[in-house]
Amino acid sequence: MSHPMLASANHDETTEQLFVRDLQYWLYTEVEPHERQIAEELDPGLSHNARAEEVFDKLHKEPAFLGWSNMRRTTQELLWDSVWNCVDRQAGELDAKASEAAEIGSLTLAEDFEVPDYLEDAHVHLMPGGYGSDTDGVRQGALMDRGGAVYMLGRNGGFLNDGRGKAVAAHLASCYPDFQPEKLVELGCGVGSSVIPVAEAYPKAEAYAVDVGASVLRYAHARAAHLGAAIHFVQDDAEKTRFADESFDLVFTAAVMHETSPEAIQNILKESHRLLRKGGIAVHLEVPVKYETLDLWSQVIAGMERDYNNEPAWQEATSADYGALMTAAGFEDVKVGFQDAVLGPDMSASKFGEESKGVFLSWFVTSGRK
Repeated sequence: MSHPMLASANHDETTEQLFVRDLQYWLYTEVEPHERQIAEELDPGLSHNARAEEVFDKLHKEPAFLGWSNMRRTTQELLWDSVWNCVDRQAGELDAKASEAAEIGSLTLAEDFEVPDYLEDAHVHLMPGGYGSDTDGVRQGALMDRGGAVYMLGRNGGFLNDGRGKAVAAHLASCYPDFQPEKLVELGCGVGSSVIPVAEAYPKAEAYAVDVGASVLRYAHARAAHLGAAIHFVQDDAEKTRFADESFDLVFTAAVMHETSPEAIQNILKESHRLLRKGGIAVHLEVPVKYETLDLWSQVIAGMERDYNNEPAWQEATSADYGALMTAAGFEDVKVGFQDAVLGPDMSASKFGEESKGVFLSWFVTSGRK
């Protein structure tokens, strides 16, 4: 499934994007096993106090690893370049489609908004301009939306890219079946792909979504309107929003923490508690891995994501003790585990438990009640 705001690719653009996707897949499946073998040969042993860090450092003296890691980063840059050319070609058409969207929901932008340093200084996933770039019209949002769909290889809900939002809704249905929020908000909404399925799960609720970039939010508002979703988008900082205390019944994030900073993770949890009314629920979804349970090579890859794919808090977000952090933020009845991905129309097939089934098959989730 798709939607009217998604940038369409012509023959040459499609070919280029598919080539980059297939090159990335080849690097991951055919070349990466050889790099893993090199890492295992450099392993100082389980007793080493900084095992993964030691191997990561030694790998940078290996020509094969340097060539592979360079290609890995270059393909990511090529992906964004190919998608940007596609978006830039039809920027006027996308702006026109945005202006034709139904007048539902709302868009509130801030004057002289300051993007957090960890997003301003490092463009996450190497996306040119990052989340906070205020390019003309809806270009930055269009770049993020199509780029995300290609980057995910369609595994997060195809071109709707809404798998994370569906997992949040499934977690709420699994663990809080009687919960009926009147007002909800997503912190760090991006193009709004996650807030829509959550809002659809609670059609009587007033739905809000927050992010830092004006262009991304202009796109998100138009995208939601074309999909018939009345979402109120607000330019704000998830660490300290402008909303009053106890404004919402549900606060959630969807794969946001690893793109922030160690300090921001704690601040966002505290902010989600501040925003909730008594009895309200917070749900925070992340990538389905715990750093300490990863094998040596996966911990090396975490370092690469941090250093070469501008994922500033990858290791911290996957190492955090969310049970303790949620409790420290004031939450009760804290849950920590893995929610099955929603892979079809039957949301009840998604279960919450202690076991991760793997990337794109599960999502790490922590939740709690105020």
